[in-house]
Amino acid sequence: METKHITIPINQFITQLASDKENGLLSDEAIKRLQKFGSNVIQADKGKSPLRILLEQFNSLMVWLLLFAAGLSFWFQEYLDATAILLVILINAVVGFWMELQALRSMNALKKMASVPSKVFRDGKLIEIPSEELVPGDVLFLEAGDIITADARIIQAAQLSVNEASLTGEAMPVEKKETELPEKTPLAERTNMLHKGTYVTNGNAKALVTATGMQTELGKIAHLVQSAKQSATPLEKKLQVFSRKLIYITIILVVLIFVVGLLTHGDYVEMLETAIALAVAAIPEGLPIVATLALAQGMMKMAKHKIIVKKLAAVETLGGTTIICTDKTGTLTQNKIEVSEVIPVDIASEKNKELLTRIGMLCNTASVEINNNGVNEIGDPLETGLLKYAYKQGVLKEQVEKIFPKINEVPFSSETKMMATLHKNGNGFTVFAKGAAEELLNQCTFIVNGYDKSQLTEQLKDEWKQKAEKLAASGLRIIAGAYKETTNENTPLLEDLIFAGLYCMIDPPAEDVYQAIQEAKDAGIRVVMITGDHPATANCIANQLHISSENEPISGKDMQPYEHLTEIDKQKWLQTSVFARVTPAQKLDLVTVLQEQGNIVGMTGDGVNDAPALKKADIGIAMGQRGTQVAQEVSDMVLKDDAFSSIVHAIKQGRIIFSNIQKFVIYLLSCNMSELFVVSLAALSNLHFQLLPLQILFINLVTDVLPALALGVSEGNPYVMKHNPRNPSEPLLKTKQWYAVWVYAAVISVCTLGAVFVSHYFIHAGTQFDPKLCNNILFFTLIFCQLFHVFNMASAKVSFFKSEVFRNRYVWYALLSCTLIILALFFATPVKEALNIQPLNTEDWVVVFVSATCSLLVIQLLKRLKIIHDED
Repeated sequence: METKHITIPINQFITQLASDKENGLLSDEAIKRLQKFGSNVIQADKGKSPLRILLEQFNSLMVWLLLFAAGLSFWFQEYLDATAILLVILINAVVGFWMELQALRSMNALKKMASVPSKVFRDGKLIEIPSEELVPGDVLFLEAGDIITADARIIQAAQLSVNEASLTGEAMPVEKKETELPEKTPLAERTNMLHKGTYVTNGNAKALVTATGMQTELGKIAHLVQSAKQSATPLEKKLQVFSRKLIYITIILVVLIFVVGLLTHGDYVEMLETAIALAVAAIPEGLPIVATLALAQGMMKMAKHKIIVKKLAAVETLGGTTIICTDKTGTLTQNKIEVSEVIPVDIASEKNKELLTRIGMLCNTASVEINNNGVNEIGDPLETGLLKYAYKQGVLKEQVEKIFPKINEVPFSSETKMMATLHKNGNGFTVFAKGAAEELLNQCTFIVNGYDKSQLTEQLKDEWKQKAEKLAASGLRIIAGAYKETTNENTPLLEDLIFAGLYCMIDPPAEDVYQAIQEAKDAGIRVVMITGDHPATANCIANQLHISSENEPISGKDMQPYEHLTEIDKQKWLQTSVFARVTPAQKLDLVTVLQEQGNIVGMTGDGVNDAPALKKADIGIAMGQRGTQVAQEVSDMVLKDDAFSSIVHAIKQGRIIFSNIQKFVIYLLSCNMSELFVVSLAALSNLHFQLLPLQILFINLVTDVLPALALGVSEGNPYVMKHNPRNPSEPLLKTKQWYAVWVYAAVISVCTLGAVFVSHYFIHAGTQFDPKLCNNILFFTLIFCQLFHVFNMASAKVSFFKSEVFRNRYVWYALLSCTLIILALFFATPVKEALNIQPLNTEDWVVVFVSATCSLLVIQLLKRLKIIHDED
């Protein structure tokens, strides 16, 4: 941005950019400028290209081992084996490339869903558009909590302050004004400019977009952002620890097999190839990317339910959530706030009723457009509710604003719980104010009395407070309205007000919230309501929803700062489920107290001041409809529908995703261990048949990829929300699950070797020993044992035929695909020769399938008898 932009008068600048400070740009003009200036995006690192992803598939220990084996085969003129190994490397690379590309595309799609919108004036109307569509000349409307999405010159501001730490490093908010500045003013001192990537902490403003995308100040330093390296998620770290353990076990077994085989067979080349193949088979190199793909697909599934999970690490934490601290309005309730009644001070006075309508309409930053397509609401639901009430009275905001143009404002804050606006009124000025009844009444000196005013005594003030409390106890949300007339433009806006009456607003509980709260309780998750509403209103809704606790609701005024809390205070907080009139700072203190007791806390928030609590919580949950952009930016999860049921659904999906990852880890590990066991037993027993290196690689390719992917998208069993949360600090597999893996591998190994002995001693009794036939029986039985083993990953708490795995259509697609690949072996002569395959008679195929079925039945029996457990 050229510094002369900060020097010229704003009206002259608006003219230069051919814009209009009231109406903004015309839509057609905006389209032309978008084509000219391009999208308003920072050209971040595009990530890995498809070619780079493909090349990286060849840069791994597994590939180098296979290449070494291929080199040995070429050296000893085993050209068929060498070619087959190279083919395995190619197939493995293609599969890995496809999976990583799918995961990358899924994550990019999720990033687009979390795109930040911008409020702009187009064609004279305030609308929301994707920030990518902003162009120079657009007129932005910004308020506390909004992220500034382009560089812009301030047109008008009301008590505006901005946090520019992301750009200048200055942590304290900077006050902004619309005055001109000297040309050489440093970036950190340009108080009439707003910059992309910073955010509004207080007040509101209209601003003229001067630069977008890479032309912004943030765009000029984008390369610093692009070089940042993303750290590993907790799940990725667990997979790394898990893989290291697996490598140690594999090395010991492979070395043992190589030494024993060398002593018994003497063919060190064949044993070296076998050892390499076993090492490759035992270590599931694709496990991290399969896990990432499962996470990404699960997050895409959540996105369809209007839940945007922004961080992979959050999915694991979701499954361990023990407490949900939730807002009331719009989360537990329907967020359809409507004025059910207004209670003017003078009930018989039409003027008093009109005054209340005017206060609710003008002391308001929201926008409502009613047309044939319905109602388009932009802004806080409480404020849109006030506007809709006024429209029902036949009063239009646009018309009234022409009579009472706004010239100043004290924006609403969660600390004061009030706001006020100053309007020109003929030769004088009128202040309109609204806020929490008990707070606004404290700022009132007078009360409406017919066409005049009278002194508001302390007794009368207490009577109105009691009336507000009684109404709140019935579940209504109570807002007070006040005003004053003055000739002084600089009058304090929230002093010496004239009390005008109350607005009774209704927002009933959401229909699905009852079931969601019960589901959370069944899952061992405690629900805590935190709201800025009156304690009586909060308690009424909490009782309706059965959010109960040992204590009465705690009001914010009774909550001491964290450093002053005693152990008794902390225990009281821990035993309370309803907190009312709570400030953002108190939210942060509450999260700290809950976490000190070892809880995994999910915290909802919507305001800019909620950001510290959202960051402090284990899962920060921002509201997508009424939430500020800052809250959404720092959160781990955004609810597009603001509904509590979506939080519970996200926790459920988080548990399902982690459970699915555990399932395919157990599946892969037990299958690969069974291969190690089979080869180990054959080598240590000095049997005259053994799996060939290429056969081991083929089994690994066929049985690992597709079934594991299918397990990764299972729907979850009905009991996933019937047990207490898991501890995120626990390892990926517990001791009992490791035990199950070893048992699974042992059963599969015994059944596989048993098939060979049955075939040789019963089916082919009396015939000459055929090592090739025994090898084939061993090969096919092990394949089908592993394919059937996928059904053992289902929950033992559910009927086998009704389990989440049996009913998973992707499992059946995977098994069908694997079976077709196996059948294709008999028609692809080069592959058949490389794998040493020969046709089997019917009796041998019966032995293969009966043995595979036996392994399934034995494991199912062990699970049903609770001898082994592979579930949390």
